[in-house]
Amino acid sequence: MTVEMQFELQRGGFRLAVDSQVPGQGVTALFGRSGCGKTTLLRCVAGLEPAARGRLVVNGETWQDRTRFIPADRRPIGYVFQEGHLFPHLSVQKNLLYGYRRIPAAQRVVQPDEASRLLGLESLLTRRVTEISGGQRQRVAIGRALLTSPRVLLMDEPLAALDAISKAEILPYLERLHDELSIPVLYVSHSIEEVSRLADHMLLMEDGGVRAAGPLRELTTRGDLPLAHAQGAAAVIEAQVTGHDDRHHLTELGFNGGTLLISREDLRQSQRVRVRIMARDVAINLTRPQDSSMLNCLSARVLDVSDDPHPGHALVRLAAGDATLLSRITKRSLEHLALHPGTRVYALVKSVAIT
Repeated sequence: MTVEMQFELQRGGFRLAVDSQVPGQGVTALFGRSGCGKTTLLRCVAGLEPAARGRLVVNGETWQDRTRFIPADRRPIGYVFQEGHLFPHLSVQKNLLYGYRRIPAAQRVVQPDEASRLLGLESLLTRRVTEISGGQRQRVAIGRALLTSPRVLLMDEPLAALDAISKAEILPYLERLHDELSIPVLYVSHSIEEVSRLADHMLLMEDGGVRAAGPLRELTTRGDLPLAHAQGAAAVIEAQVTGHDDRHHLTELGFNGGTLLISREDLRQSQRVRVRIMARDVAINLTRPQDSSMLNCLSARVLDVSDDPHPGHALVRLAAGDATLLSRITKRSLEHLALHPGTRVYALVKSVAIT
């Protein structure tokens, strides 16, 4: 199951040229700086750029090629914009059902009760959309898109217009959609924090093209890509809840590279979780520390060392099991520890620093 995208579009001085294939389920992030072509690519997939030449195949079904072009109004997509564009005179429930009623009964895949449950809208159904918060309105917009039973869900910076509190409110619902829905989602964002929480796959876009494509956790830690050298560089680790320390309000996570303790109590036993470890929060020891406030100590191996944008810093990539960690340290520390590829080390991470 894949989504194959081949598009060329010239508009003034900007040229989109994309030839890429992404998984046919899960969340694929279209990530890059403003103006790199993320939204234009999304519009091509939606059929909103008829001048774009190319080919689009969604899980084996051709929507566009040299002889075929399914127009936008006939493509089975859900589209969520920065602004929800809801009907202000209708209730939450009537907004949700607007698209659902236009879909033949035999083609309905997502049901209203399911969408309301996934997005936590049950208690809001009778309220007008003018009476609810911005984050709640965006959840309604997502629900309305899901109830068109799309074969692809397109999300164009759906959190960009929200304040920090509303973003924090809606992200757990987006994570729930990621875990429970099987349809492919193309998610446009310039926020690496959002992408790290939600996406499985990434297209890193630059100047109208795709610079790199692959699993998110690989691209965020590749030394030849800018993400690993950015100020907020971080590694993403998939783990599972293996225990709770109720006395100290900590949760234990297990992954192939060891065990992590994090300061969260909202996770259930055996739950799969994703954590983000910032490069600036990873310290390196040559020996296992005996007395330290850092509770997380992972056995690791140096993969490589590279220069950092700051002239006094270096970026060290570490392998801990099948996970790759990033550590930003000073060049003085690098020389003192004599780190080089293959060096066995211990990576230390504060529990309070893991998100």
